[in-house]
Amino acid sequence: MSYAIIRNTKYKRENLKGIFRHNERRNRNYSNNNIDKEKLYLNYSIKSPQYSYEKEFEQIRKKYNLKGQIKVVSNIACEYIITSDKEFFETIGEEETKRYFETAYKFVSEYKNLGEQYILSAKVHMDEQSPHMHLIFLPVVHTKDKKGNDIDKLACSEFWKAKDSYRQLQNAFFDYMTSHNFKLERGVPIEETGREHIDLKEY
Repeated sequence: MSYAIIRNTKYKRENLKGIFRHNERRNRNYSNNNIDKEKLYLNYSIKSPQYSYEKEFEQIRKKYNLKGQIKVVSNIACEYIITSDKEFFETIGEEETKRYFETAYKFVSEYKNLGEQYILSAKVHMDEQSPHMHLIFLPVVHTKDKKGNDIDKLACSEFWKAKDSYRQLQNAFFDYMTSHNFKLERGVPIEETGREHIDLKEY
């Protein structure tokens, strides 16, 4: 049986330009040999950014008055790559594939009460070996300031504070997707397999 796959990576401001151009297919040429340019038209957005990721970040930060100190070394955005294997998508067909990514998008907006407003972009790529979604979001935590007022704070380290944060994410994603009638297995935790973490680009 196929696995429910969600992978996360963190980005600093300096990373956003390159990620934007890759995810939104703004480049003319790609180092990734898996990209089939003849299938570019099959890609679609569940949420499309109005501006570049950098500008979207600034707009959202200002609009929602996000707290949190941002330094050059700060991780200000995260990216989920959400997918399964090629056979899974071929088996469930086009409409269910769309529902898979739409359901995953809803999961992200609800996970840790994030809120859809903090999702910058959700782009489904159909031009590579397996369908997958790149979802960029701001790691915002809903907390209180020293006076006890409710605030939204951009804080990547707090968003992923728990030592088993990724295990919690994997479990929650698996439970959510299977509860929406996708027949998938939960992957074996890395603590049990002993495998090294694979970089997203390499993956």
